[in-house]
Amino acid sequence: MNDLADYLSFVVSTLQASTICQDIRVAETQVFSGSQFLLKARAVLKDDSVLQVRLYINKPHIDYAYQVVRNEEPIIRWDNKEHFPTIASFPHHFHGLDYKVTASPLNGNPEQDLPLVLDILSKLL
Repeated sequence: MNDLADYLSFVVSTLQASTICQDIRVAETQVFSGSQFLLKARAVLKDDSVLQVRLYINKPHIDYAYQVVRNEEPIIRWDNKEHFPTIASFPHHFHGLDYKVTASPLNGNPEQDLPLVLDILSKLL
């Protein structure tokens, strides 16, 4: 993937292909330069919670957050903000239902991470 259009197409098509997602919409896009841009997409999940996918690309680095919210309250989230250096998967980490922050199986590559998040969510719902 090279630009905002590629990332956006991938995110939207992956959400559309998932059996747990409905009502997919692009919430925000911003282009700062050819190699620096942001996108947010949201999908209503089959339990009526919402998955928000946020990617901030500043090539070659990608900041991400895959967050599930219900009634405007965050439920769970995977992200790579550098707040938890003692976690084995640093900077990748998971904010769980119990508010504990643990290691994450994500690696910062949306092509691998988003399908994994959707698979995990399909087992939780």
